[in-house]
Amino acid sequence: MQSRSYPFRGGFARPGWNFCSAAAPLRKGELQTIFTTRDVHPRDRFDYWHSVACKEIVEHESFPDSRAHFEAEIEVGSVGALDLVAFQNSPLKVEHAQAHISRMSSDQLLFCRETSGLVSVEQDGRQITLHPGDMTLLDPALPYSAKFSEDSRTLVLKLPRRELQARVGKTRGMLARQIPVGATDDTLISSFSAALPSLAGQVRPVCGRLAADFMLDLIAFSLAKAVESTTLRISSTKAMAILEIRATIKSRLADPDLDPQSVADAVGLSVRYANNILASQDTSIGRLILRERLEKCRQALEEPVQLRRSVSEVAFGWGFSDLTHFGRCFKKVYGMSPSDYQLSHRKG
Repeated sequence: MQSRSYPFRGGFARPGWNFCSAAAPLRKGELQTIFTTRDVHPRDRFDYWHSVACKEIVEHESFPDSRAHFEAEIEVGSVGALDLVAFQNSPLKVEHAQAHISRMSSDQLLFCRETSGLVSVEQDGRQITLHPGDMTLLDPALPYSAKFSEDSRTLVLKLPRRELQARVGKTRGMLARQIPVGATDDTLISSFSAALPSLAGQVRPVCGRLAADFMLDLIAFSLAKAVESTTLRISSTKAMAILEIRATIKSRLADPDLDPQSVADAVGLSVRYANNILASQDTSIGRLILRERLEKCRQALEEPVQLRRSVSEVAFGWGFSDLTHFGRCFKKVYGMSPSDYQLSHRKG
């Protein structure tokens, strides 16, 4: 994430500093506090918080229960492709309206997990209340409102829109659906999302990418399951089928015998029907297998701890059986041969 500075009484606050006189260094495995109302004059607190919140979360209008006694804190970080924002604030109402949307372009979706307190959310005609551990998806490209209770603390994962839609298709019908903590699957996603802040800035880039990819898979599964019993049953069933196809492919990438028929058999579909479903995302079983294998090989060729491995070892390890085919496909996607790609990272 880019370095930021925000105005406050007497100067500027930079990342790693609270709005107070002394430095507040970032401790290992934590998000970075970029704003806190501590030691800010009460008359300035809300206005400064609102300015930072509009930049870091989403542009909006806020209506606090009490300006004079307003308190808040905002922390940020990132894990792989996921930007994280954790915030807590005094009771207030938030409105993200069409006027705000017209001034922005968003390539991200907001996955929210309530850590403590309560928050009521309304978007696209649905209204829900999140309790601690509960989660939901919001789209900043559409209006929404939220009301935060006393002691509310929320973690927001900013998801790459294209990455999530590649997993579940169109997401509008999945917005403002309550994902309650309770079921084993949803407890897993709630627990893993709660653990993400501890990884911010602490893991290798490749581990960050793996964690983000796993988080996106879990979110996609929970969203598809959340709408399974609604009027969107047909589309959600297809989304679940896509997730099962992707999960099967990922779990068997190293198998050189993995092919469209074996994947279709594993998920209980015909190859033709599976490819018809995947066509909505402009792909097929065969193309998914190839893309996932190439990505795993690319990661291995650039990861410092794997640079001792030969190109052939990497390719065969991820299920390729023809080095010429592998090299041609790799160069088409990444713009250089596998050996040149590996060499460029050895020099780096």
